[in-house]
Amino acid sequence: MTDGPSLTARPAGRHALLVELSDAEHTAAFHAEVLRRRAAGTLPPVAEIVPGARTVLLDGVGDPAALARGVAGWEVPPVTADDGEAVEIPVRYDGPDLADVAALWGVAPEEVGARHRAHTYRVAFCGFAPGFGYLTGLPARLHVPRRSTPRTRVPAGAVALAGPYSAVYPRATPGGWQLIGTMPDPEVLWDPARERAALLMPGTRVRFVTADAEPTGPGRGGGSPQEASAPGAGTEAGA
Repeated sequence: MTDGPSLTARPAGRHALLVELSDAEHTAAFHAEVLRRRAAGTLPPVAEIVPGARTVLLDGVGDPAALARGVAGWEVPPVTADDGEAVEIPVRYDGPDLADVAALWGVAPEEVGARHRAHTYRVAFCGFAPGFGYLTGLPARLHVPRRSTPRTRVPAGAVALAGPYSAVYPRATPGGWQLIGTMPDPEVLWDPARERAALLMPGTRVRFVTADAEPTGPGRGGGSPQEASAPGAGTEAGA
């Protein structure tokens, strides 16, 4: 693997291969390379591709040991910032932890939204709840800790931060992330009646916009589908 530490690939059962990488950046690059090779027809048959925080599981593999030897020699380019159309998520920056995040960032509360919107994110993996995507792209200087005491109920549509991740809660659940805003219509994040139930899939680019702006791109369920992560997969990061 180029431009970073080597990966570790090991069989996971009789028909799966677990590829471990050093960080989220290299995991996203490796996941993108797997999808490119599958689209080009150069990837051996794989039934399911499930990215995690620092792993990619390749399931339904005929010969995991042979595939492990193969991926060790792959050249994996970094993911580019403009790779793919972006989903736009409208947000009202009215979260109950807005002042706490502002204090951690050293800015006024009204500046948090502008800083959060200034970056383009990518879904690293999905898990915790159906439709919940872990978004990377927040600079290290803006990473914030989880709350010391998790909430027993975080409302659907809550826009949240924790460590290197940003996310939007698709349904009401417990959670310990810092809540900075609200997506007015979170039902679009997970729609079982839609052909692609999850709006945010691993590899999807995401931009946050003010809630009074008109969303563009595949924000209502369009766009090209990415490889799905099974609900509950990739939950190393929690929520």
